[in-house]
Amino acid sequence: MSYREERLLGTGVKEKFSHHVGVDFKSYSKDDLKKLWRDTLENGMHGICFSMYEDGQEPGDTITEEQVERRIKILKPYSKWVRSFSCIEGNEHIPRIAKKHGMKTMVGAWLGDDFGKNEEEIAGLIQLAKEGCVDIAAVGNEVLYRKELTEQQLLDYIYRVKEALPDVEVGYVDAYYEFSVRPAITEACDVILSNCYPYWEGCPQEYSLNHMQQMYHQAKDAGQGKKVIITETGWPSEGGSLGGAIAGDENAMKYFINSQVWSEVDNVEMFYFSSFDESWKVGDEGDVGAYWGLWDKHESLKF
Repeated sequence: MSYREERLLGTGVKEKFSHHVGVDFKSYSKDDLKKLWRDTLENGMHGICFSMYEDGQEPGDTITEEQVERRIKILKPYSKWVRSFSCIEGNEHIPRIAKKHGMKTMVGAWLGDDFGKNEEEIAGLIQLAKEGCVDIAAVGNEVLYRKELTEQQLLDYIYRVKEALPDVEVGYVDAYYEFSVRPAITEACDVILSNCYPYWEGCPQEYSLNHMQQMYHQAKDAGQGKKVIITETGWPSEGGSLGGAIAGDENAMKYFINSQVWSEVDNVEMFYFSSFDESWKVGDEGDVGAYWGLWDKHESLKF
């Protein structure tokens, strides 16, 4: 699915959209904002990040095919692509089931400092690709940011996957600025997979679209002509603030609308983070960690 021009014109959102500021929300009541958020969602996204875990579950738990299929069926009407983060512990069901339902897939191998697990992830990614379930292979996610691998160790994994999968685009996911300071990683990637979060840099919502655009263009400059995909961006609907960035339902709705309109206007491939709220993330990210979903933890749309 993608934006349809007549829907944008029908809501009036395109006329109120300025390139760097976004939609002029001044005349919108909260009910109007909810309607525009829902219209924007129903108009379709390029991609969505798959949220794997229900309440009481966390990474390390093995998730069933039934749970994955239920969630894929919820997401399918709203997105062309789905992004997964791992190839083991039930995550391998995501690309298989997504393909069954006609979605395209960005499939991630989760890498860290457990080298045995890394081997399982790489083997799983290669197997899924050989089954025809991988459109883009993401070798690692923010592992340099977390300092769990050296650059050379990550390069070894990237080149192993590229050698095994010569017909699949291969990249690495990290914060946008990492590609500016790690030219060997940028060179190894077929496609630049860039996480762009104005919230995590304390940017107020009213300036967040322009800040995300700057992040994206920094990654593009580093890529020197390679395609750049925004692999994560989003805004939490609850949980407090970070600098000038305030979590909350209105800011979350505004950020989603602006990101999706810009994605269409500038033809930017973007995976929104995330699909469902996940309670386990509170430990890693504080209060906001549990509230990044477009759907709540009960799999109901928030607005």
